[in-house]
Amino acid sequence: MDRIIEKKRWTTKKIIQIAAIAVFACFILLLIFRDRSSRLNVDKNQITVAAVLEDKFQEFIPVDGVVQPRTTIYIDAVLGGTVEKKYLEDGASVMKGDTILKLSNANMQLSYMDQETRMYDAINNLLNSRIALEQNKYLRQKEITNLLYEIDQVEKEFERSQKLYDDGVYTMKQYEDAKRDYDYSRRQLTISLELQRLDSISTEDQKRQIAASIERMKTNLSLLKSNMEKLVVRAPADGVLSSFNLEIGETKNPGERLAQIDIMDGFKLRANIDERYVSRVVIGQEAEIDFNGRTYDLYVSKIYTGVTGGAFQVDMLFTGEVPDNIKRGQTIQMRLKFSTPTDALILKRGGFFQQTGGNWVYVVNASEDMAIKRKIKLGRQNTKFYEVLEGLEPGEKVIISSYETFGDKDKLILK
Repeated sequence: MDRIIEKKRWTTKKIIQIAAIAVFACFILLLIFRDRSSRLNVDKNQITVAAVLEDKFQEFIPVDGVVQPRTTIYIDAVLGGTVEKKYLEDGASVMKGDTILKLSNANMQLSYMDQETRMYDAINNLLNSRIALEQNKYLRQKEITNLLYEIDQVEKEFERSQKLYDDGVYTMKQYEDAKRDYDYSRRQLTISLELQRLDSISTEDQKRQIAASIERMKTNLSLLKSNMEKLVVRAPADGVLSSFNLEIGETKNPGERLAQIDIMDGFKLRANIDERYVSRVVIGQEAEIDFNGRTYDLYVSKIYTGVTGGAFQVDMLFTGEVPDNIKRGQTIQMRLKFSTPTDALILKRGGFFQQTGGNWVYVVNASEDMAIKRKIKLGRQNTKFYEVLEGLEPGEKVIISSYETFGDKDKLILK
């Protein structure tokens, strides 16, 4: 008798087909969802890693300052000339009025002698004019004295003539002649007295003008003499003579720097600052230096507005104590502050910034076997740290060494 044979649901062939379909589906899914990020194997020993910290941050820039005396007096050549003699050497201590050097200028000396001669001639002429005025005054007085003497005689003659005329001895003509001589003498006296008065007024005016002219010429002579004395250069104040490097026979033009006197009342630092910061530097701005294991505070005391070679200069004075043993001309690095310390996320500076501009970094994962590229945003910076504004959390580790050999990979496999 025939028996019905049941058909198997899971045959070997069917199982193989299903398995093949499943494997193919898994392959397709792997192709769709696989990690397509680019990778690069990196030796851990070739990179530098730093943690993101939560700490105080202060913005500043490093600036080199040159130590200079707090007060300096410059000595320039008022008159040009040739160095004839040096009385002191560079670095010597000087007192006010000490002779430093002597210049010679033959042309100026000849010009001085010529002007001096002409002025003395002019003064002599004025003095002679003043003597002539005095003589004229006495001549006028002599003339009046003579007139008075003549009037006295004529008056007596007139009185006698009038008496003799009254007695009938003199004729009318004799009387009238005597009266005419008397009246003429009186008129002459009146004119002479008026001329004396006018001469006196004119003489006083001329004498004042002559005196003023003589005084001006004497002042001019004093100025000429004073200018000639400036060929001998003297110390304007007590201090130390510096920048005095002249040689005998060297020629200096008017206005050229000869030397300077450093007043030993303290020191300052003069610094060159990049012109990019010209709008951010103000009088009173703080800075600090580290010297011999101590920190000293300074402030901006003067800003020089001129920009030369892409930089401008400032003078910095010490706020309190001045370091011992600093020397003129010594270069000291200082930190010029642009902010006060504030709480912030900070990341140590490194070579990565040159390749990324601070826009992204490689962040190391917890197992430290991989670093993943991540976008970030940095803010202010100083010589040690960047301020982190976005993209990183405290404690995360970042590769801060140069990315030059990494290209633009998304992940770094750390081995």
